[in-house]
Amino acid sequence: MTAEILSNVFLILAIVCVPCGVVSSIMIISFLSKRGTKINYFLIRIYIIKYVNQYRKITEEETGKVGPLFYSSIVSYGLALLFAVVGAIIKVTT
Repeated sequence: MTAEILSNVFLILAIVCVPCGVVSSIMIISFLSKRGTKINYFLIRIYIIKYVNQYRKITEEETGKVGPLFYSSIVSYGLALLFAVVGAIIKVTT
């Protein structure tokens, strides 16, 4: 497999991970909204980390465990960042 193809594969994987994180974030916002948390939709991109942490805190208090959406959003955004960086490094070095 050439470096260009490998770079494109990593960048495509990054693009696939982002919608998974967005869906998880939307579900977290919905969860918090149902629990009475005020959501600032205008600045949602800035506050999403705050909302994810609030979700973790609320689910821990309710069930004793962190909710699955927390891990889903954190892992998908982390993987998207990792794949994008690896894809960019491969593309630059060739």
